[in-house]
Amino acid sequence: MSQHDQEQFAQQLSELRHGIDELDTQLIDILAKRAELTSKVGEVKAKTGMPIYVPEREAQMLEARQEQAAERGVSGSLIEDLMRRIMRESYHTQNNRYRCINPGIKRVVVIGGAGALGKVFVGLFERSGYNVEILEKDDWSRADSLFAEASLVLVSVPINLTVDVVAKLNRLPEDCILADITSIKHKPLDAMLQAHKGPVVGLHPMFGPDAPGMIKQVVVVCHGRGKSQYSWLMGQMQTWGATLFEVTAQEHDKAMAFIQVMRHFNTFVYGAHLAGENPNLNLLTQLSSPIYRLELAMVGRLFAQSGQLYADIIFNNPENFLLLKRFHQRFGEALSILDKGDKAEFIRQFNEIGEWFGDYAKTCLIDSKRLLLKADDDQMLRT
Repeated sequence: MSQHDQEQFAQQLSELRHGIDELDTQLIDILAKRAELTSKVGEVKAKTGMPIYVPEREAQMLEARQEQAAERGVSGSLIEDLMRRIMRESYHTQNNRYRCINPGIKRVVVIGGAGALGKVFVGLFERSGYNVEILEKDDWSRADSLFAEASLVLVSVPINLTVDVVAKLNRLPEDCILADITSIKHKPLDAMLQAHKGPVVGLHPMFGPDAPGMIKQVVVVCHGRGKSQYSWLMGQMQTWGATLFEVTAQEHDKAMAFIQVMRHFNTFVYGAHLAGENPNLNLLTQLSSPIYRLELAMVGRLFAQSGQLYADIIFNNPENFLLLKRFHQRFGEALSILDKGDKAEFIRQFNEIGEWFGDYAKTCLIDSKRLLLKADDDQMLRT
């Protein structure tokens, strides 16, 4: 290629890039205008009590934008990715203020409100116009004065302290709601029912303190006593954008044995095995596919958190040990297939397990591909 041709191509490329830069600037201007509109939408919703997240509206918007994209020859999946990210941002611009569902509430007391997840609830109640007080471990000298006017006491303390803290709450006003947000439910709910004669409800927010709020988050509700008296609290959480899932405390803890206990313990053992074998972690990540780097990240993530928290979750119920022992037994049975060199049996069991998962396995494959693409866009899985 001649010097002249190179200069021509460089000029063309520069002009094209300039055009792209101009369009990107216009896109930013449009997003800024959209953010102004979504903020106003949030103000209207705060006044009327409408929830921030309306799934039907979101689904309609996505479908309409994808149809428009198809008409213009633009990838529907690209538009879906863009719109979901834009809408997520718009939800956050809308959540500055929320409607107070029950203005008659005198005071909300959050025990452990200075903690990570407690702060999330304190912020949500405050942005809804409630009078909120925080009680920490050194504040019990003023507990009686705080509880005297309390309409809701929310317990947000570590699992190993929950039952002992609840036992102190035996002098609450009779109409005060007693609730907790512990990740186990049977023992805390029983303790609350014994300590307090008024309305009681167990909650388990299925998100961590890093979440900016409850938009699109699930909160498990385990009813205790006096549902009609705490129905406003459920409505308030829905206004915050939460999806409520109601189960018994026993059903919750049984499900958590699979969702939390087995997963966390398996990760613990995997981490212990890695530490014992002592491979070069940097080399492992460099040589790994995106899915394995993601799996390794989830293992490492566990050990960046509180060992006390995970010990409390795993050791909470001796029945969990039986589940883990059955898992250990099946691990041994799978190893025996390897010892025998029986590939046919391995494939037979593999297919049988696949049939048990059914269509969900295909859904997982699709969802995981999308997750990996998004993670790769953010360079989260690169070293």
